[in-house]
Amino acid sequence: MDAADLDRQVRTLSGCIPPLLVSRLLELGHGEEVEFQAGRGEWFCAREWARLLGDQGLQEQALEVLAPYVATGWWPAARARAELLEGWGRAEEAIASTRSYAEAGGLALEFFARLLARHGHDDEAVVLLSAGIDDRILAVALVDIAEGAGRDEDVAALLAARIPARHRCDAPWCCRGLDPDTAIGLLAAVRERQDRIDDAVALLHTRRVTSLNGRDQLADLLARHDRIEELRAYAASEYHGHASQRLAEVLEERGDVEGAITVYRQPGDSPAPQSHGAVQLAQLLARHGRGDEAIEVVRALVDSPGGAEDWLVDTLCTLYADHGRARDGLAHLDALRARRDGEGEWDFFRMRLRLMAGCGLLDEAVELARAHPESDTWYAAWVISDLLAEAGRTEEAVTVLRPHASAVRGLLAGHLIDLGRVEDAVTLLQQRGPQQAVPVRTGAFPTEPPS
Repeated sequence: MDAADLDRQVRTLSGCIPPLLVSRLLELGHGEEVEFQAGRGEWFCAREWARLLGDQGLQEQALEVLAPYVATGWWPAARARAELLEGWGRAEEAIASTRSYAEAGGLALEFFARLLARHGHDDEAVVLLSAGIDDRILAVALVDIAEGAGRDEDVAALLAARIPARHRCDAPWCCRGLDPDTAIGLLAAVRERQDRIDDAVALLHTRRVTSLNGRDQLADLLARHDRIEELRAYAASEYHGHASQRLAEVLEERGDVEGAITVYRQPGDSPAPQSHGAVQLAQLLARHGRGDEAIEVVRALVDSPGGAEDWLVDTLCTLYADHGRARDGLAHLDALRARRDGEGEWDFFRMRLRLMAGCGLLDEAVELARAHPESDTWYAAWVISDLLAEAGRTEEAVTVLRPHASAVRGLLAGHLIDLGRVEDAVTLLQQRGPQQAVPVRTGAFPTEPPS
């Protein structure tokens, strides 16, 4: 084994046994196979097997499993070893074993600094991270660690120095190092825990980019400190709809479901995308036993001009199926398909199959799928195999997938493992070569349209 091959395993999850299937093997009692493959360069097997040995008190045996991987100089293996050592109460060994890796900076330094801070070496961690503050990952770690080290004000000064008085980036990588919006958000986090809430709010109002990963830091801060009227005012002007979502969440948590519903029923001139609020509203209604209303909300959006986007139609079909109205969903799909004159045929067909399954018509759905003009494609095979597997006909699912093995390797291997054909599954997974980027089956239909 070598570091490049191990990197490939982690990056592509191809030519190896991926984590989900390692877990499947163990759940079905195939621990011996996982142990064997751990000794043959299968990183995900080795990582899980070492963890299991450690849980059994076999610490040295666990370290021996990881030793060949660590010997390659590959950082993730060294990190896994350090995490085991720390979990066993051997923190100083974990620190010693990762110190040299931290010199490269990046993720290794972040891990090392957090490890130091967890075990009483806060000052050293702050010094190391302060030198790398222009790296966003290290800056986040520095802010997290500074409080315990009593260095909040020192870190605040470093962050403030990276917020230009007038300039704001208008494109990615505009400025080198830590971008101003990230520096603002981190400084606001420091000010909040110093109980300087007004300062934190004022800072966050100066950001250009307001949301990250579907959350708005200012909205979350206002909610935490019960500044609901300010949150309401902010939600009225925030474009992405994330502030409205946070306001509705707060109201729902307080038992004011009608108030939350009102927030999502945005006026037509709201700056937030209408689809965002409509779907959030539908989910809220469904959580409170108002499934029919939820369906009406999404159906109105889908039926509006330009509203029949694939993801919205899929959301509507899911609501129909979840609330025992699969036949109504089928009728709506027919109407949409007629309106679009057959455009997007496969997407509508895939949704139809799922709704038929919801009506208890699995056999009919399978036969219909097999008769479809695109039934010989890998994406159709995926859907048909899921229908068969749901009906307990796993052998037939395997037969359907076989001609497309290179494109749906993980899915096929999962079925083989379920059937106890572990050797066949492992052989398939370890094959190298081009393949479609199709994840291991989780029980869901594929949601991406075919290319």
